[in-house]
Amino acid sequence: MLLQQGHQVVGVDNLNDYYDVSLKQHRVDSLTDQRFTFRRMDIENTADVDSLFDEPFDAVLNLAARAGVRYSMENPHVYVRTNMIGTLNLLEAMQRTGTPKFVLASTSSLYAGGPMPFSETLPVNTPISSYAASKKGAEMLAHSHHHLYGIDVSVCRYFTVYGPAGRPDMCIFRFIHWIASEQPIELFGDGTQSRDFTYVDDIARGTIAAIKNVGYQVFNLGGGNNPVSLLEIIAKLEDLIGKKAKLEHREFHKADIKVTQADVSRAAEVLGWKPRVGLDDGLAACVDWYRENQPWSSQISLP
Repeated sequence: MLLQQGHQVVGVDNLNDYYDVSLKQHRVDSLTDQRFTFRRMDIENTADVDSLFDEPFDAVLNLAARAGVRYSMENPHVYVRTNMIGTLNLLEAMQRTGTPKFVLASTSSLYAGGPMPFSETLPVNTPISSYAASKKGAEMLAHSHHHLYGIDVSVCRYFTVYGPAGRPDMCIFRFIHWIASEQPIELFGDGTQSRDFTYVDDIARGTIAAIKNVGYQVFNLGGGNNPVSLLEIIAKLEDLIGKKAKLEHREFHKADIKVTQADVSRAAEVLGWKPRVGLDDGLAACVDWYRENQPWSSQISLP
């Protein structure tokens, strides 16, 4: 979307193997515009980040993160290194070079236990996973650099992002793969847990809208609809794929949230943003991508 608007874009990723690298490379390969430059580097590496800022930037959009609640309990140190130290490296380089605008991707996981719909005014001081704690730390680092150095900051808290070429550790990709290949679905809990699913194009539009000067503000980017249960998602995917799912239940994870629902009124008021893509259209696009990229898509390994 940035390229379509005529911007020069530098993309940074370390292409780590948390999930199948071939999917990450697939995304990079799809960006063929000459105004796009890809740099394989790690934002945890201070020298690499500093070298990146040898050229001036108008804005930095930090979507680099270790994501996923469960894995953050197995390896919390890497979450702190990427989500906090990596964010600090970017902010310090921005401060040094006078880069004015920072957009930070954050998470709805911060709202665990809060009243719904989740509003940006909630204090979110009681994270229940290392992942959520590391993202809260990133938000606070961004706030301190806004206060000390005048960097303009938009924090975008994403709500369950899905879409074509989506992460294979997320339920939409996994459910499609398991139903299409007639393998049992691994379902944590009874499947009634619900999410405010948000299509990737809507997330991209909201993130770009957040480049505007706001001082320091937090914005929820969510579907803005009633939460949808995993059982409902499975039923919709069964209809799209034309096969029935087989369910294997696992114990619900105590670091997970039962329900999420975003109050997106601030993003509407300040950014002029509202979600546009409904769940049925979004799921159909995911299934279409999976089918169009066969047989490779069915060979992507699931974390």
